Amino acid sequence: MVASQTRRFTVDEYTRMSELGILAATEHTELVNGEIITMIAKGFAHASATTRIKTLFELALQNQAIIRVQDPIRLNNHSEPEPDIVIAVRDPLVYSTHHPSPDEVLLVIEVADSSLKYDRETKAPLYSAAGIEEYWILDVIERQLYTFRQPKDGRYQTQTILAETLTVSPLAFDGLIVQIVDMLPPLA
Repeated sequence: MVASQTRRFTVDEYTRMSELGILAATEHTELVNGEIITMIAKGFAHASATTRIKTLFELALQNQAIIRVQDPIRLNNHSEPEPDIVIAVRDPLVYSTHHPSPDEVLLVIEVADSSLKYDRETKAPLYSAAGIEEYWILDVIERQLYTFRQPKDGRYQTQTILAETLTVSPLAFDGLIVQIVDMLPPLA
C-alpha cells in the first residue's frame, strides 16, 4: 500500500493558479505552509474593527508607514498570507512590484471573531518563523488584545493578553500609545 502525500504549493505556483483562473477571483484564499486556505466571510464586528484599526493607524502615523488591509505578505517560498492589517515600511513604489517581505513588515494584526484558535496556533508560529517582530490578535468577542513579540526558533518569546481598558505601544513606533478599546467595535 502506498502512503498518500500532501502536495505543497509554492508562492509562484499559487500566483499562477490565480492568474489562470484556477482559483476564482471571488474566492478569498491565502497560502499557508504550502496549503491553499479558504478564508471565511467576515462579520460586522470583524469589518468594523479592521476599519477602525486602519483609520487609527493612518491618523497616528501620518505617512510614516504604509497600512495594508487584507493584502498579501510573502513570508517564504510556501507562505503568502493575507493578514487583516499589515503596517509596512514605506516603499517608493507602494509595493507595486512585490508584496512586503518580513524585513519590511513592522506589525501584523489579525482581527478574530471566529478565527482566534487559527490565528494563535497557526498564524503566530508562521509569523514568528518568518521573523515578524510583532504580531497582534484583536479578539472582538472577548474584547482583548493578544500581543506576540521577540520571535525566536518559530515561537514568540513574549506573549501577553491585554484587556480593552489598557493601552499598547507598537515596538516600531516609539511613543505611540494605542487605546485598545479604540480598535474594537462599539458595544451595541
